[in-house]
Amino acid sequence: QVQLVESGGGLVQAGGSLRLSCAASGSIFSRNPMGWYRQAPGKQRELVAAITTGGSTNYADSVKGRFTISRDNAKSTVYLQMNSLKPEDTAVYYCNLPRCSGYGCHPWGQGAHVTVSS
Repeated sequence: QVQLVESGGGLVQAGGSLRLSCAASGSIFSRNPMGWYRQAPGKQRELVAAITTGGSTNYADSVKGRFTISRDNAKSTVYLQMNSLKPEDTAVYYCNLPRCSGYGCHPWGQGAHVTVSS
C-alpha cells in the first residue's frame, strides 16, 4: 500500500515562498511520474505540476514561471518550490500520480495547507 505524506505548508505573505515535500513509501517511486495538485475552498482539485521519471516537467498556466517541481528518487520524495506566491494560491496541496482519478490514484495523503495573505 502506497503512502503519501505531504509537508511544508504554512502561512506566508503575498510575494513569499514555500517549499513543499511529499514522501512516498510502499512503491517503486523512481518508476512513477508524480504530480502536485491543489484544492482551494469550494473548488475542484486541480493538477498544477507534474514530473516524469526522466525529470521532464510541465505546469498549469496559473503557476508557470513561479513554481518548480523536482524529485529525489533516492529519498522517494517529490518537491514543489513555490515562489512569488499570490492569495489565489491558497489551497490544500497534494501529491499523487499525474492526471489520475479514482482507483487509478494512490491513496491521498492529508495534504499540505498553504495560506497566502495579501
